[in-house]
Amino acid sequence: MNAAIVTVGNELLAGDIENTNATWLAAALSDRGVDVARIIVVPDDESVVAERIGAWAATFDAVLVTGGLGGTPDDVTMPAIAAGLDRELVVDPVAETDVQEKIDRIYTEEPDLDFELRAEWYASMPAAATPIPNPEGLAPGCVAENVYVLPGIPEEMKAVFGNIAGDFAGDVVTRTLYSPEPEGALASPLGELTDRFAVRVGSYPNRSADRTRITVTGNNDTTVGKAVSWLRERTDVALESVAEGGADGSGPVDSPAGADGSGPVDSPADPN
Repeated sequence: MNAAIVTVGNELLAGDIENTNATWLAAALSDRGVDVARIIVVPDDESVVAERIGAWAATFDAVLVTGGLGGTPDDVTMPAIAAGLDRELVVDPVAETDVQEKIDRIYTEEPDLDFELRAEWYASMPAAATPIPNPEGLAPGCVAENVYVLPGIPEEMKAVFGNIAGDFAGDVVTRTLYSPEPEGALASPLGELTDRFAVRVGSYPNRSADRTRITVTGNNDTTVGKAVSWLRERTDVALESVAEGGADGSGPVDSPAGADGSGPVDSPADPN
């Protein structure tokens, strides 16, 4: 199974906030064996989002989108998804009922609130989509075809993803090794490794830890195991297997909750 991640927001493109949603989702999917093939940030522009969703929904097994889902003028995610999938934007009755109950509780708990909240602002989604409950906020997510729409607020995004995490499973396997030598010391054998085996390799130097992290990724454990064994036999440097997410921070994200956006993203920078 492969997947693409689309994060929507002008604030991400401006560098006002870190794109922790993309990093967290990539780790969560990778932990489930899913091949994360693309990650992109797009502006709060309905036509841009719609174009990307339409193209990627036809290309990948799943597309996960995070962004504002209702309530303010720049929350264009749901209308854009509907347009990208050539569907009408409608108020889902199940979502509307759930949102209205939450709004009623808000007004009961905060009787002095002097602004209006309307359920339809948060319950609108592509026609025939399936709502995904949001236990941490007003706006539910939804699933339309193979497109999963999640809120942009990190706590809400994680909670909504938890309701559909079981939809994602794959066979991708990654083994992590560490070498005390500089990155260049393994350039030749790593190049030969990819010629001999159906694997991808990554090499990530960590000067503060005086070692290089090496990842070997493939579609099954047998292939990856053979590739790692071959690499050990062909190199003169010590290759130490260490559990992912080492205490010194040089390993990959050890769990989705630990993603902070600082780690490398192996997905191509150019999504086209």
